[in-house]
Amino acid sequence: MTANRRPLKTRGSGWAAILAATLARTGLRPDAISASSMIFALGGAGAFWLSADAPAGPRAVLLISAGVCIQLRLLANLLDGMVAVEHGRGGPLGPVWNELPDRIADILFLAGAGYALRHVAPDIGPMLGWLAATLAVLTAYIRELGRALGCEADFAGPGAKPHRMAALTAGCVLAAVGTHWHADSAILMLTLAMIVGLTIVTVVRRTLRLAGRLRAA
Repeated sequence: MTANRRPLKTRGSGWAAILAATLARTGLRPDAISASSMIFALGGAGAFWLSADAPAGPRAVLLISAGVCIQLRLLANLLDGMVAVEHGRGGPLGPVWNELPDRIADILFLAGAGYALRHVAPDIGPMLGWLAATLAVLTAYIRELGRALGCEADFAGPGAKPHRMAALTAGCVLAAVGTHWHADSAILMLTLAMIVGLTIVTVVRRTLRLAGRLRAA
């Protein structure tokens, strides 16, 4: 699992170490923490879906709620690895739980954001969401393809998971503020378009880097 571990500065922070140690003492398994990320993703997708039919005030609350769910998902992604590695609680299915919930969460959040636009942009909104979700899964596929071919895991951006989720969280906050000026839908659409663009660059970059490593091998 350590060979496929995303480098994160927050892993060395005191608060993360305290949280991980607390979870480890409770006996909570890392696989269960990984699974919780899908629950947060379902909550975020639900908030996005409901926001499409909500008036300005409740829509802002729902968009902020989606942003909170995104950050809780990332927190779960951080802590599951720390409990597994730093506290020696990893199991044989750890690599599966480390990857599969992540892909499901990406799809739920990004496609969900697209469906938040289903009334104002019934064609473009969901299409952008699904395109972003597909590209997100593709970035992970290229990384795992490289590992299967004997290369190190490539977490290069600029549209890696932390970058995508940071952009989507910021988009949620800005869109929530933008509800006062009826700019929320435009902000959310621009956010998804930016995520699509960044993730396309990431797919191309990781592919070229993998090709270079294979040629040099």
